Parts: sequence; structure tokens; C-alpha cells
Amino acid sequence: MSQVHADRRGRLRDRCAAAGSAAALVSRPANVRYLTGASPPGAVLLLGGGADEDVLLCPRPPTGDPVEGRVDEALRLTVLPPSGGDPAVTAADLARRADADVLAVEERHLSVARYRAIGSAAPRLRLEDLGTSVEQERLVKDDEEITCLRIAAEITDQALSELLESILVGRTERHLALELERRLVDHGADGPAFPTSVATGPHSGRGRHRPSDRRVEEGDFLSVCLGANYRGYRCEIGRTFVIGTTPADWQIELYDLVFTAQRAAREALVPGTAYRDVDRAARQLLDSAGYGDGLAPSLGHGVGLEIEEDPQLSPSAMGKLDACVPVTVEPGVHLPGRGGVRIDDTLVVRQEADGGPELLTITTKELLAL
Repeated sequence: MSQVHADRRGRLRDRCAAAGSAAALVSRPANVRYLTGASPPGAVLLLGGGADEDVLLCPRPPTGDPVEGRVDEALRLTVLPPSGGDPAVTAADLARRADADVLAVEERHLSVARYRAIGSAAPRLRLEDLGTSVEQERLVKDDEEITCLRIAAEITDQALSELLESILVGRTERHLALELERRLVDHGADGPAFPTSVATGPHSGRGRHRPSDRRVEEGDFLSVCLGANYRGYRCEIGRTFVIGTTPADWQIELYDLVFTAQRAAREALVPGTAYRDVDRAARQLLDSAGYGDGLAPSLGHGVGLEIEEDPQLSPSAMGKLDACVPVTVEPGVHLPGRGGVRIDDTLVVRQEADGGPELLTITTKELLAL
């Protein structure tokens, strides 16, 4: 992967040079990992800091732990002494000493205090905004990245399928969430991609519900949302089931509606389709059925080194899908006091000639009675 990371840094360096910046400071952890292979806590990357070298500055030595990743061996690594201060400030001083006159920084990631400290360390260095340059590079995934996402999805499916084979009645949402996260690690995940959500009865159908001590009861809807983190890449799956009995008519009707909306959005995942049109494919079905007021602001989002990254599939989103962009499609309806349905998949946008969108999360979407 060393050459892959070097090529990524080279593209960013070229982009910065075209914008008039001789050097760039990358501080957002996911962006640091994308460009170097690892994101040790507190590390920053200085691009074009002199002598045609890029430098990763860390407050402590990298551990090589899979959660952090492994640093590109071709990259210059500088570990600061215990009293070395902020690596971002040290990086700005390095850029100054290398006679850089402009330093591009990730303004959206820096606190005001940190931004001022960087400026104070190199007062003659003009700070420019790097904007979302790295995030735009991260949008389209290469084969290695998609392989990591595919493995993360396999791990997630395994953990969920094992839970469905166990006895659920009487167990709490919190207990089930902890068990799912343990199973993710047992199957090879570095950890959960995000806090696992388990929602039962009147809680079901809520997005990102925080598990409580409510116990699973007969006749409940059970909504589960989880994902694995594998080598830094994160996926997401959400399913809804009925507990211990034949589903009621209202449960079947609501489930079929959400399933139909989710299928419509999945089928819209074609390169060149506007982000907002993917959202509209599901939203108009749910809205016409009378559930528009309770819908989430966004139908889905990109995934990768972060569980929620660009693109956003929302009514106001600007832009169009590219091939090899992984996204979630996650419509849901929650009826206060009764519960609801969420169905969530991770897919990779593909050309129609390549078979259309690739479904990574394959656990059945049939309404099962557990």
C-alpha cells in the first residue's frame, strides 16, 4: 500500500500547488489515515514541508495496532518528545523553516485556539483553507478499500445472523447491543463502526436509538443497527424483526412500505444520478403514505474511513453519484407509542453494465418472526 498512499499524497500536493500552496497541514484523523495508512492519536501530516519530503508528526510512537493502522514505511516519521507540544504547531514551524510562504490547513477541523497557535508559531506564513480537498479524494474508493468494506459487511452479517438464532424475549436492549459488539470483534472486526443501536417495542424504528434497559416482549418490533470497523473501514446494516408471534396487520403494512421505499432508492443508485434524486425515490413513497413529517433529514450517506462521510443523500444535496462510491440507504418510519421500521444497507455504486449497485450487507430483508 506504500505506493497507493504516496500517490494519494502526490495528488493532494498537486492540487495544493495549483491553488498556490506550497505546503499543507492535514489534521483530521480519517484524512491522515487515508494519506499515510495510519492515524496515531494526535498525529498530523505535513505535505511539502521542505526537501521534497512529507512528514508525519506524532506526540508518541505509533503502536501498529490495527485500530490505528500501519504507517507507510516510505514516509518520514517524527515522534515529538514528551514536552514537544502540539504537533500541528511544530509542523507549521517546519514549513516556515523550509521557506514556505503559504500553508493550507483544514480550517473546519481546527479549533480557534489551535488555528491561532499555528499562526503564532509562523507569523509570516499565510494560512489558507484546504477545504474538503482530501474528502473529495476519498469519495471514490479503490479496489483495496472496497475489499475492506466487503469484509466489514461480512463480519457484520455474521454477528447479526448469530443473534437471530438466540433467545431474545426478556433480554434488554443494552444487553443485546453489547452482545452484538462482542460478536463483531469475535469475527475479526477491530471494533464497532459506531455505537450499536437496539430498539424494541415503542422505541423501534428510531434512528440511532440509544439502547435502554427495556426488555424484549412478545409482539414487539425489534430494530437493530450495527456495523464493523475493519482496518479503518466501516459499514452499516439495519434490520427490523417481529418478536415471537405472527406480525400484526399494521406491522406487515408498515414493513412492506419501508421495504418498497428502500428498494426504490437502491435501484436509483446509478452513476450520474443526483444525490437528491436517490433520496426522492424513497421519500416520495413514504410521504405519499402520510409519513413525510417524521422522516429523517437524509436517506443515507457515504461510508469509508468514517461511518458518515460524503456524499449525503438528502433533498438539498448537490452533486451526482460516481461509480465505486459506497453509500447507505436507510429509510425508516417511527410511530410514536407504537414503534416502527428501519431497513439499512451498505452498497457500492456500480455501472449498469457491471450489474448495478453491489449489495454488501446481505442479511435477509424478509420480515421474520423471531
